Amino acid sequence: MKIDVLLGLQWGDEGKGKIVDVLSPKYDVVARFQGGPNAGHTIEFDGKKFVLHTIPSGVFNPGCLNLIGNGVIIDPLILQSEIKKLNHSGIDITKNLFISRKAHLILPTHRLVDAAQEAAKGAEKIGSTLKGIGPTYTDKSARNGIRIGDSCLDDFQKRYQTQRERHLKLVSSLGFDYTDYAIDGRDFAAYETEWFEALEGIKKLQLVDSEYFINEQLVAGKRILAEGAQGTLLDVDFGSYPFVTSSNTTAAGVCSGLGVAPGAIGKVYGIFKAYCTRVGSGPFTTELFDQEGELMRKQGNEFGSTTGRPRRCGWLDLPALRYAVMLNGVSELIMMKADVMDTFKTIKVATAYRYKGEEITHLPFDASTQNLEPVFHELKGWNTSIEQIRAEEDMPAALIDYISFIEDYVQVPVRIVSTGPDRIQLINRSV
Repeated sequence: MKIDVLLGLQWGDEGKGKIVDVLSPKYDVVARFQGGPNAGHTIEFDGKKFVLHTIPSGVFNPGCLNLIGNGVIIDPLILQSEIKKLNHSGIDITKNLFISRKAHLILPTHRLVDAAQEAAKGAEKIGSTLKGIGPTYTDKSARNGIRIGDSCLDDFQKRYQTQRERHLKLVSSLGFDYTDYAIDGRDFAAYETEWFEALEGIKKLQLVDSEYFINEQLVAGKRILAEGAQGTLLDVDFGSYPFVTSSNTTAAGVCSGLGVAPGAIGKVYGIFKAYCTRVGSGPFTTELFDQEGELMRKQGNEFGSTTGRPRRCGWLDLPALRYAVMLNGVSELIMMKADVMDTFKTIKVATAYRYKGEEITHLPFDASTQNLEPVFHELKGWNTSIEQIRAEEDMPAALIDYISFIEDYVQVPVRIVSTGPDRIQLINRSV
């Protein structure tokens, strides 16, 4: 058996949670391979709405095992809050949730460091979610990190205090007074106390050596889906650096984030919106600052599920999409939020950029510092509601033309089209 992969091809927020939830009945295991609570995977069904930050999106299917892999970083307090909300809705995940002992912990002081470093950047800030993601991955790379498994060792408190003191010195050197800073509405001392209480609860869950766990599932012939967070254009190596996240969001991250060989990777599902959105700072070539951009934001309810921040909106960027397809070896495309485009009489897509006096179709090295001017192609909009459409033969001709134009450009078929937020609002295409 192979591990199939589902990941985002833009700047995150593509709708991965919904599709994992839809696909998970076909799989025995869903495994998160990177990211942390900066992710926000929204799933809607039966009139209910759930937002998952750390827990894999297969949790709503009772027959599916869910693994938080070693490439994920965990804030015990946020994870505990997720578990409690699910329990309150009648969903008990304790039997089918497994956590890698090698997953790194987001310490309370990581969140202070994140806030201090972001404040010190001033106008050049990255747009961090302030969840401690960057500092935690920094400590991991610098071999200073603390992992879930370490919390069960006799010297854990000593390790924790060493990191705490180091972080507080760094915060102080940046001129940041953490005594006045609230973390999720709590002062630091209160947050730290609750963090330790939550950690004790997490330690009672099923902690595993995830590299053995996942490979044993493969040998047993189990069907596995690897779930990514954020999006390809936020990858720390290949995204719009430095305006990126701190992990590898591409298919390559599956191998290091779960402990599997490259040859174990099977089908790659690439998810993208029918338009583009971005949260925080960084380049966005097709961004709209007019009424059309505001309409996209309103129609798509484009506000961050983790931060609540309004998302920047713009037309679909095909050179960037083709770049993401190339990096991930995408087998099939899934287009989300096609219904958001229902009211547009004309739809634009970027097919190239004007860069230093010439027209190009690739992302240059200095794309984060240069103003790329988009070259647009216009298509006729379908200008009708598609929310109730479930069959390919009922799709408006203009929507079919839009999809065909994308497929011709990126040379990968669009297998699924999402027509609304609910798990049943999908069109499966025979391509």
